[in-house]
Amino acid sequence: MLVLVVYDIPNNKRRTKLANCLEGYGRRVQYSVFECFLSLSEMRNLHKALQKLVNEQEDNVRLYWITQDAFSRILTIGSPKPEPPPNYYII
Repeated sequence: MLVLVVYDIPNNKRRTKLANCLEGYGRRVQYSVFECFLSLSEMRNLHKALQKLVNEQEDNVRLYWITQDAFSRILTIGSPKPEPPPNYYII
């Protein structure tokens, strides 16, 4: 499942920590937007990890779960549509 993570964090240190965490789960498509292809358990782990990094009084982090059937309705301009990572890599 595709998880779109968007955030607005005014504190540079927290914002950097959150972005570094997200880089382990998906790819950055805009400065404060990540596309992550995750299983349900990975989603739960990500949510828990982000809760530890966010100040709920100052920060705004949103996770949108986009189902497979919604992929055909994704429109993009200037970039390719989101694609899941390959199942394996040949090195």
